[in-house]
Amino acid sequence: MKQFFPIILAYCCLLNLADASGQTGVVRLIAHRGGVVDSTFTENGLPALREAARQGYGMIETDMRITADGVLMANHDADFMRFYGDSRSVTATRWKEAQQLTSRLDGNHPMLLEDVFRFCADNRMAVMLDNKIAGLDSTAFDKLIALLDRYGLRKTALMIGTEESTAFFTGKVRLSCSRRQLEENMRKPGYRAEHYYFFERPAKLAQEDAAWARKHNIRLVAAINKFHYRNSPDMMADAQKDCERMLRYGITEFQIDSEFRKFLVK
Repeated sequence: MKQFFPIILAYCCLLNLADASGQTGVVRLIAHRGGVVDSTFTENGLPALREAARQGYGMIETDMRITADGVLMANHDADFMRFYGDSRSVTATRWKEAQQLTSRLDGNHPMLLEDVFRFCADNRMAVMLDNKIAGLDSTAFDKLIALLDRYGLRKTALMIGTEESTAFFTGKVRLSCSRRQLEENMRKPGYRAEHYYFFERPAKLAQEDAAWARKHNIRLVAAINKFHYRNSPDMMADAQKDCERMLRYGITEFQIDSEFRKFLVK
């Protein structure tokens, strides 16, 4: 038995290292804009969430906004025009009015952020939050933390933050950073790798960046989104090349638009 002890110990150390950095060798996908979003599903809608769960996504990214009466809801755009045909801004609309809107795509109604959290908790999915709330709204942010705790989602949550809210959320929710920001944070007193994650698009990620993240036990998430390829003459071909390159670098976690899933999961 003694001869196997060093092997077992080494294996446990590797598991701990994988846990610290979030890079485990298994490809993990984060569904951008609230689920599987294509020409048939509304962004941040219940049908898109259900499809993401059906396809086995382990995390969804959702966009966090606040209504005129202080209700936290999920909506990417500043207004409701693109899916609901209503030009009013989210911040100028009361929740009672917003929830009555109907998507022209799939009949979806705008969702409370709490309902997104409840769905994720019920389906064992984690959440990535894109904070679209302007300024330092501590009342709204306290509500958010309480909701994450209520549904047991805070420990695994990721956030794409804002400059104004960084101090509030540091140490409460893991925050996105560029490499430059991470290097700056590492020089500050009280730095802890688990407070942050390295979030970047492939155009700005080199193999050395991936190696640097592993060396410092920093979780790395690559973003493969259609917006990044908006000027590409062949979006799908370029996205495929980027996905293959990221995998060669050893990157295993991706925030993606659903069209690109096939390049990462065979």
